[in-house]
Amino acid sequence: MTNEKATFAAGCFWGVEWVFRRVPGVVDVAVGYTGGHTQRPTYRDVCSHTTGHAEAAVVIFDPERISYEQLLEVFWAMHDPTQVDRQGPDIGDQYRSAIFTHSPEQQAAAEASKERAQARFDRPIATEILPAPEFYPAEDYHQEYYENNGHQPYCHTLPVRTLEELGLISARR
Repeated sequence: MTNEKATFAAGCFWGVEWVFRRVPGVVDVAVGYTGGHTQRPTYRDVCSHTTGHAEAAVVIFDPERISYEQLLEVFWAMHDPTQVDRQGPDIGDQYRSAIFTHSPEQQAAAEASKERAQARFDRPIATEILPAPEFYPAEDYHQEYYENNGHQPYCHTLPVRTLEELGLISARR
């Protein structure tokens, strides 16, 4: 079986990438911009709030080792999907919560997963679920940011230790 692709936006893409790189069965992750109207935007363009893009991560995964549904569980656990255009201290439309689907099957699974996840939150989930538009990789210095700069994610809901305890990620990449 061949690898599959999933695309998620859940706040700062550095943290989204960091978490998904630790999920067993994930083969690769790249961060970039999607969901907007400007072609080939830069980080500066996206931060200007004029492109409509979200910071996102494309996750390449081995479906024999992890299912798309399991990736959705990691997505819901890593951030607060009830926040609109923000995640933790990061505010702006580029930090919105979104699932960009690559097939009708992913669309149906994401919608069903959102419905199940709503039971865990007191406020309505604001996550958009849309067909995946063009994805533009971010500049090289954004790729594997935390690994290259010695930091850990700061803006996601569940602490790294809790994600590990839930068995959603492994301690090491």
